[in-house]
Amino acid sequence: MREPTFLILTALADSPRHGYGLITEVDRLSDGAVALRPGTLYGSLDRLVEEGLVARDREEVVSGRLRRYYRLTADGEAALRAETERLRRHVEAATLRLRAARA
Repeated sequence: MREPTFLILTALADSPRHGYGLITEVDRLSDGAVALRPGTLYGSLDRLVEEGLVARDREEVVSGRLRRYYRLTADGEAALRAETERLRRHVEAATLRLRAARA
């Protein structure tokens, strides 16, 4: 799973968000290292919806503009959990090797 996808799914793990909310949350989660542009975000969201990992939650009009919210699906949560576990194992292996190198 690519980092932007992981961060989008992570941003949706606690609540539905709209596009700008996702952009700002991904920026916050990555400490500014991943800056999603709207075109990239919406292309990723379309793909994630097709894959069944994300679903459209609701729409509302704010200041005359449509705001579409997205939420994590059960499959999206499972994929995020699996990727989190995979990354945890990698971090654990790297940590053990770094400790061994210091000894």
